[in-house]
Amino acid sequence: MRHVVIMTLTSAVGLMAMFFVDLADLWFLTLLDNIEITAAIGFAGTIVLANLSVGLGVAIGGGALVSQSLGRGNEDGASETASAALVLSMATGALMAVAVGLFARPMLTLLGATGEALEIARSYLLVLLPGFLLLTGAIMLSFTLRAIGDPRRAMYVTLTTAFANAVLDPIFIFGFGLGVEGAALATICANLGSFSVGFYSLQKHHGFLVRPTLASIRASLKPISRIALPAIATQLATPFSIAYLTAVTARFGTDAVAAVAVVNRLIPVAFGIIFSLSGAVGPVIGQNYGAGRFDRVRQTLLDGFKFSTGYTIGISALMALLAGQLPGWFNATPEAGHLITFYYTFIGITWAFAGVQFVSQAAFNNLDKASWSMWFNWGKVTIGTIPLLHLGAALAGAEGTLVAMGAANVLFGLAAGGTSLWLVKALEERSRAYGETA
Repeated sequence: MRHVVIMTLTSAVGLMAMFFVDLADLWFLTLLDNIEITAAIGFAGTIVLANLSVGLGVAIGGGALVSQSLGRGNEDGASETASAALVLSMATGALMAVAVGLFARPMLTLLGATGEALEIARSYLLVLLPGFLLLTGAIMLSFTLRAIGDPRRAMYVTLTTAFANAVLDPIFIFGFGLGVEGAALATICANLGSFSVGFYSLQKHHGFLVRPTLASIRASLKPISRIALPAIATQLATPFSIAYLTAVTARFGTDAVAAVAVVNRLIPVAFGIIFSLSGAVGPVIGQNYGAGRFDRVRQTLLDGFKFSTGYTIGISALMALLAGQLPGWFNATPEAGHLITFYYTFIGITWAFAGVQFVSQAAFNNLDKASWSMWFNWGKVTIGTIPLLHLGAALAGAEGTLVAMGAANVLFGLAAGGTSLWLVKALEERSRAYGETA
């Protein structure tokens, strides 16, 4: 349990810093006291999250190949791979930026944006587009630093983004009077700072990057894609779920969308430690599986479940106490404030089950069943969420959509938890039978 807790807390710092950027943007913009702006950031944030998810997927592939090359003692190959992966990640961000630049309006319309909220969201996105490739590049640099064994400087990359945004947002939004466009410009500057810190760390302290060649980029494309494409598919499940929730909630007006925007930006900050569980317990499970210690694999799973439950109960109790004050922090209208209070009073506790799913997916990834993670993730956001969202909306309006999201957490958390424990038991029995046969 001590190992699980330490690994989770240390990995949570950088992850929560990334999500703090979105929350800071939203908080400063709510001070403009325009509910249309809050709703607009909710619509635009879904598209921004999709770019972040793609960047994370590419970085997972690049980081894995770098660490494998280093493990084989091929440092030159690792440097070439890291440099090629950086180019590919930034190219992916650039392609995302071009796609959003060309199709921002239909994308936002598909999410349910209309009128002033649509125009504000579109303006925010168009200004923010150069930050897309800086963000994906910074993520790749951070993953490369972790792969070469420098987690401290990798953490600095993400912390730079959060710190710069917190400082620059009020300057650009209020000091220069730029409003929504100012928030986008502040984020671009923060992404540039984050990228610069990562690049400087790799070059100044490690001398790790080399000049990429077309041949090295081509050689790296296929192996990175083999890992990155399933990772991207898994990562995109979250923005898809938020997009669908936003689209369904849009039926109930701008106030409901604004409430969802606040809820979705508070979740990763409040429950960010739960998000980190998967990366924290994965190595522990993998090492003990390799050693044939199924008792420890099972104990790590159970400890992860306990940690998720204990943390969520504690933070949910705190959020429930603050639920009545949260709307005021974000200048929410009475209707939006009611939904925010409702979620953090009654639904937040369901993240204990989401934590169980995260731990279980770490087990699948490290017990040679990585595809199960993808199926559980997408199963949750499709068959586990879409029918419940429509049912909840029909029975209880906007409140019903929030209940549906909580119900999906519970159902798939229980299903994933039970499946992971069954998998450990099945692998243990197979190992024992193989040993007796041998």
